Amino acid sequence: MIATAGSLDTSSYPEPAQSVPRMLYDRVAATPHAEAYQFPSGDGWTSVSWTQAMETIRTMAAGLLALGIQPEQRVGIASSTRIEWIYADLAVMCAGGATTAVYPTTTVDDVGFILHDSGARLVFAENDAQIAKLRAQREHLPDVIRVITFDGQSDGDWVISMADLEALGAHYLAQNPSAVDDAVARVRTDHLATLVYTSGTTGRPKGVELPHRCWTYMGAGAEAIEILRPDDLLYLWLPLSHSFGKMLATVQLQIGFPSAVDGRVDKIVDNLAIVRPTIMAGPPRIFEKVHGRIHQMMADAGGLRSRLFDWAFRVGERATAARAAGRPLSRLSGLQLRLADRLVFAKVRDRLGGRMRFMLSGSAALSPDIANWFQTAGLTLIEGYALTETGGGACIGDPDNPVPGVVGPPLVGSEVGIADDGEILLRGPHVMRGYHNLP
Repeated sequence: MIATAGSLDTSSYPEPAQSVPRMLYDRVAATPHAEAYQFPSGDGWTSVSWTQAMETIRTMAAGLLALGIQPEQRVGIASSTRIEWIYADLAVMCAGGATTAVYPTTTVDDVGFILHDSGARLVFAENDAQIAKLRAQREHLPDVIRVITFDGQSDGDWVISMADLEALGAHYLAQNPSAVDDAVARVRTDHLATLVYTSGTTGRPKGVELPHRCWTYMGAGAEAIEILRPDDLLYLWLPLSHSFGKMLATVQLQIGFPSAVDGRVDKIVDNLAIVRPTIMAGPPRIFEKVHGRIHQMMADAGGLRSRLFDWAFRVGERATAARAAGRPLSRLSGLQLRLADRLVFAKVRDRLGGRMRFMLSGSAALSPDIANWFQTAGLTLIEGYALTETGGGACIGDPDNPVPGVVGPPLVGSEVGIADDGEILLRGPHVMRGYHNLP
């Protein structure tokens, strides 16, 4: 071992909840009427409070219990990121089950493998395209007793609608009013919460077993470092079938900020101007796309606007370099920077909603040029580091001191080490339970 950082001491951060459902219950109790989620509806957006969201989640959880879900039994979700994904995931855990996340572009064969390997009993399917994959693999999925579809066509038998599930749940709750509360009380810290399948470079995907302690630790750790606030608004587009997006959705329960949920990648830039979030996260390619789209818009504008844009960024880059070197700006440079900000940078920030406190890049290395471009425009872009096997979180940069290429220290209560051969080693409550069905 040539270097270590962090500590397993957790005394400086809040006691993690017993389970993710307990986090949800605590959040609803603490801020029942606060906004929980925004999501597209018709031609606009709609909003629900924590109490309203909980009513839907509780009814769905009761429906899953009515269908016979048992503790730690797996329930698949094959869908893009949308509000129903979040409701389904929380309902599964409130019923005591564990979510098997299936990315919507997963091939038919891999869908069959993942659901068979996980032992899924039920599956949420976004639409007819996902249902078709399940039907194609049905003979290999004898354990799947029911498919619940968000938007697809139900057949009243193997495939039922969300309305059907909620009707089952309402009937079940009428007969067993405390059923969901009792199921939540039985969930333990080390019970399985989520199976996320990695897209391994060789062979079949491997199922990463993430217990409740992984997610509840993330929530407590995020609260301890105090970079997120209840008055923030997260723009959540990340795939919830990946641990990065799932981690953000869980941290929300701890902190209590609302999320605007829409997984359509082609809508990100337009939605940012509408939703006006204070936080967003994504892999480097998303920030590269934002950078590229804004540059293309300026190039298409041509003439004076294009030249002004280029001038402003030259001014900003010189100022950023001077600050990084600890050199004061001359009076002329300061005046130029203020003019560049008023004429160009403020408009770039407005294009992203005008309220962004910081953005988080993860999943791969971020180009320093992209990081510096955002910083020049007055937009804070920090980096983080994690693996699927650590629940989407391990290290995170400081929004008050963003440094390109620096992913920040380990989360409180965890350790990161560098072995003699350069391998990165991680230890803490966020580390997986193991690989499903593998030694």
